[in-house]
Order: sequence, then C-alpha cells, then structure tokens
Amino acid sequence: MKAYAVPFEKFVNLADARLGTKILSVTDDWFADANRLFQPTPAVWKEGVFDDNGKWMDGWESRRKRFEGYDSAVIRLGVPGSIKGVDIDTSFFTGNYPPSASLEACFLASGDPDENTQWVEVLSAVELQGNSHHYHEISNDQAFSHLRFNIYPDGGVARLRVYGIPFRDWSSIGDNEQVDLAAALNGGRALACSDEHFGRMSNILNPGRGINMGDGWETARRRTPGNDWVIVALGHPGEIEKIIVDTLHFKGNYPDTCSIQGAFVKGGTDSQIETQSLFWRELLPAQKLEMHAEHTFAEQIKALGPITHIRLNVFPDGGVSRLRVLGKVAK
Repeated sequence: MKAYAVPFEKFVNLADARLGTKILSVTDDWFADANRLFQPTPAVWKEGVFDDNGKWMDGWESRRKRFEGYDSAVIRLGVPGSIKGVDIDTSFFTGNYPPSASLEACFLASGDPDENTQWVEVLSAVELQGNSHHYHEISNDQAFSHLRFNIYPDGGVARLRVYGIPFRDWSSIGDNEQVDLAAALNGGRALACSDEHFGRMSNILNPGRGINMGDGWETARRRTPGNDWVIVALGHPGEIEKIIVDTLHFKGNYPDTCSIQGAFVKGGTDSQIETQSLFWRELLPAQKLEMHAEHTFAEQIKALGPITHIRLNVFPDGGVSRLRVLGKVAK
C-alpha cells in the first residue's frame, strides 16, 4: 500500500495537467515554464542540463526580482471544485525557492478572470523551505474554477497539488442522460484499496485511456489467499446501466477475473467503508478479463436501484487502467 502523507491526498488533484489545468498568465517564468507545476509525475533533477536561460528545473522558476513586488500565476483548473488541501512542493529548489507563498481562488461559470474579478484568499502566506513538501489543509466548501498562486518575492516551485472534490451541476443532467458516475471529473473518488504497490487507485477514474501501466492501478503479486479490491464513491447516486473495465497496457499482469459490489451508503465516514463493503450486494457477477482490452458489461449488471458506492474486486491481483460506471442520476 502506498503511503499518503496527509488524508486529503486521497481527494482528486484539481490542478492535474491530465484534467486540463493550465496557466492563463504569469508575471515571470524566465527559468522554468509555470505549466510544469501541474505535471502528475514527481519532479526530477537533471544534473548538468542547461538551456538558454540557465539551469533546467522541473517546475516554475522566475528571475531574481530587483524591484518591488512579487510573482504570481493565474491558473484555470481542469475541473472546478471545492478545495480540501494543497501541497506546495519545492523539490530540488534549494538556493532558489521562495521564502513564502499564498493562494487565492475564484469561481466563474464561464470565461476567465479579469481586473474586476473578486478573489478569495484560501491560503494566507505560509513559509516555505527548500526541497520540501508543504501540506496545508483548507476548510472551504465553496467551488472554485481559477487560482492565483503567489510567491514572495520570486523563486522556484516544483509542483502545486490542489486536492478537492470536483463540482458538477447535477440539476442540469437530463432524466435519460447516461453519465459516468465514477469519473474523477464528476466527483468520483477512490476511497480505499487492498494494495496499490505499482499504481495509485485514483488513476482508474481519470479521463481518457491510460498512457502506460503507470497510469493505472496495479497491485503487487499476491502471495497469500484472497483477492485485491478498490472502493469508489460515486460523484452522485445513480442507477447503473453499463460498466467498462479497461486493462489497456496490462498484458502479463492483468487480473484473471473481476466482480463488482454496490451499495447505497447513508452516514458514517470514509474509514468505516472498508469493512462494510464486504457485505454489499452483487452488482456485476464475476467476469473473465483479457489482457490489454476494454471490457463492456451491460446485460450482466444486476438491478440494485440507486447506489452511492461500488467495490471492484480483481482476482487474484493485477492491474486495471480505467473503470467507468455509467448510469442515470438518481433524482
């Protein structure tokens, strides 16, 4: 099982480049492109690599400021959402990191911020250290679509992770519209799993098909009885009509079979879900899987009515690239 530094790391990274997050404007990124802040992979160090502007760094780095002020970047999140916590990562920035940083946010139903936009401070200025992760919990249920990341006065940051719950206007969904209720973009969250040795459980809810094995969920080889599993909270309760289990890129390491259980969970906490899931009803009976393939199930799905959570069981172990749980929203 991979370790999570803080509980909010299990939420969706709203600032993930794979979701479409990008820089709209930046005061200065002379040494390193600010869009590198959103790469899903950890920052790397390239010894002896220089470009026309200086040492190549994996992150955002501005010039040394010789006048009043500070640097900032305006960011459009790939998906709007409420923020539960942030990680300001200064990996490999040692003599060139900013002493402090802050974060502002706003919500726009359409378009991008301008000079009239009202910003809300979600993280007041905090001190930073070099080559370190800085985790800060944020308690704000408001949905935000854009961020303004401020560094004082200048310097470099490797990654900015913004963990939260994606916002979706479910009232706009038609009665007969089929939606992927497990998708990260729709608020689906991987809550717990038996093992994620080679790939994080949250990857299976990402948009698009996986780019490689590392972009999926893969467990270690099981040397004990039992099977591996992952529990997903749907973005909204719904009645399931179609399920897609994609083993793209997994060839010698895909699960032999899979099954899915479901439940309508009322109350309690995420930490209680793991034990309760053992007794959830069968949504999809055991199905044979093949390597490097997309498996679609519809007729095999049992009618359970509206559910809020599912448990994907893989037998005995292996890797899954993506999981889609499509159905109609429960009104």
